[in-house]
Amino acid sequence: MVGLNPPQALTVAGSDSGGGAGIQADLKTFQMRGVFGTSAITALTAQNSLGVHAVYPVDAAFVTAQIDAVAADFAICAVKIGMLASAQIIEAVADALARHHMGQVVLDPVMKAKDGVSLLDDSARAVLLARLLPQTDVFTPNLPETEALCGIRVENADHARRAAAFFQEKGAKNVVIKGGHADADECCDWVFLADGSRFSLTRPRVATRHSHGTGCTFAAFIAAELAKGQSVEIAVRIAKDGVYRALAETLGIGAGQGPLNHWALQD
Repeated sequence: MVGLNPPQALTVAGSDSGGGAGIQADLKTFQMRGVFGTSAITALTAQNSLGVHAVYPVDAAFVTAQIDAVAADFAICAVKIGMLASAQIIEAVADALARHHMGQVVLDPVMKAKDGVSLLDDSARAVLLARLLPQTDVFTPNLPETEALCGIRVENADHARRAAAFFQEKGAKNVVIKGGHADADECCDWVFLADGSRFSLTRPRVATRHSHGTGCTFAAFIAAELAKGQSVEIAVRIAKDGVYRALAETLGIGAGQGPLNHWALQD
């Protein structure tokens, strides 16, 4: 049972009508980690485990209004950012972050859904790097996102180091390059911290099609731990273990790429 005045966090992301990713996954993750979740929705999607059927971006001014409303009433200790959809929304979020100072920021650069549907305009990539990375405490791109944003195809630790250096030169303090898309029996994430230290986290690949929302959940998990006062290193390590459990203890929901098990995130 969580006591009075729990840590509070904000997720800025798209809504997933299937409940496995985006705002829904973030709020479930916050709840399971003992953090009160608030939200600002950047886009509405019509989707299920079989794919994304429609995307409706929210007006940037309304995204600003949501963030302003939350910041005016809640003691936000950490912010998780996911799907942003357009350059205008990125600009609005960057301005709001600079204005409100809501604790540490975890940025998961959601660019495509698992079925390949684009969730970020091509024109928005440069804006994301220029406006959001300088305000990002933990940046968590997967392999395709890393290549798309910096042009480096990551196949080993040296490639990951070069990519992380690019992102840190752009302003990101800590970088976690997620290796789940690699064709390997193990999933290796490369972590590069602001103090210059680095390490990798490896877990066996879980043979499951129920992995929808993995990236969203991982970033939200990190944000929740930061809101509770954990260091970036500890937050990333705990999140890696938690997401592994959520994949291994599958729910079996959905006819396609179903959601992972958020109930497994609780200690």
